[in-house]
Amino acid sequence: MISEQAVRDALHTVRDPEIGKPIDDIGMLGGVEIDGDVVRVDVLLTVAGCPLKPEITRRVTEAVQQVPGVGSVDVHLGVMDPAERAQMASGLQREVPFRKPDSRTAVIGISSGKGGVGKSTLTTNIAAAMHSLGKKVGVLDADIWGFSLPRMFGLRGQRPVAFDGMIMPLTAAPNAGETDGVKVISIGFFLEDEQKPVIWRGPMLHKALEQFLTDVYWGDDLEYLLIDLPPGTGDISLSLATFLPSAAMVVVTTPQPVAQKVAERAANMAGQVKQRLLGVVENMSGVVCAHCGELTPVFGEGGGAELAQKLEVPLLGQIPLVPEVRVGSDEGHPFVWTNPDHPVSLTYMDVARKLSAFRPRRRLQVADR
Repeated sequence: MISEQAVRDALHTVRDPEIGKPIDDIGMLGGVEIDGDVVRVDVLLTVAGCPLKPEITRRVTEAVQQVPGVGSVDVHLGVMDPAERAQMASGLQREVPFRKPDSRTAVIGISSGKGGVGKSTLTTNIAAAMHSLGKKVGVLDADIWGFSLPRMFGLRGQRPVAFDGMIMPLTAAPNAGETDGVKVISIGFFLEDEQKPVIWRGPMLHKALEQFLTDVYWGDDLEYLLIDLPPGTGDISLSLATFLPSAAMVVVTTPQPVAQKVAERAANMAGQVKQRLLGVVENMSGVVCAHCGELTPVFGEGGGAELAQKLEVPLLGQIPLVPEVRVGSDEGHPFVWTNPDHPVSLTYMDVARKLSAFRPRRRLQVADR
């Protein structure tokens, strides 16, 4: 005879693909009926037109089929009523979760002094590398004017799902149909015409960053949040220091002195607002010849190492220019996922491993003393 408790225990392992919590914890699990070797499971969707119906059905079916004695599973999909939706929404986090004293999410800003140094490409591939290392990672595209992550992650034209004021980030993964990937949010997901310029002043930028941190449901198991910052030391960087004073920073530069000196200003700003500087990444360290593999330092040499030494932080990696990385970014296929054995991908992986050692500093509480 099939145990109902065994069925419910199996269903507790089923997580909603968007929210990431067990379906019974968030009110999605309705009744369970057992008739011989047939198990009927009622699942309540948040909205009738939920695009993830097949995935939810698959997850429930596979989980229940593991219970001894089960012959078949009948999944019946219903819809929450307004009261059930309100109760579910009340259980989701609506404040900045990463500034809680017990937050286990490491927030890392990726900054540069000037544009054009490959900061967004680096952010994309570091996030992809962290995912390949088995980490739960999200990316916040804070470059409101120059957003590019929707294209780089292959998410252009897609729209996030909203649930009672909460926004579910989109997911990018190395394999089609995979739901457990890098969580991404960007202003580009909300614009009807991505070619239309975003002309916002400081207060609006501050509000946008606040909403990305408070109104996006990143989930309870996020280990790393990478923030792709706009170049320079303007409003967004100041707002980040306000919202997340415990965030750490990585500075991206090219080898040439002009970029190095400007990147130093971004690093000094992090120091002034008491944010921890994790290290320097030197991008575009040279051009790799497609025929002989020789590295030509077209932007000079040693700028990243010199900056790291001056700032007294590690040089996390030196990444050369290869055309395939650019192609992958334009086509929405992170290079780390499509070419995992390439020397450049291995460098990205090495940087990701180093950053994975970072843990947020917990603020001392009375209970901790």
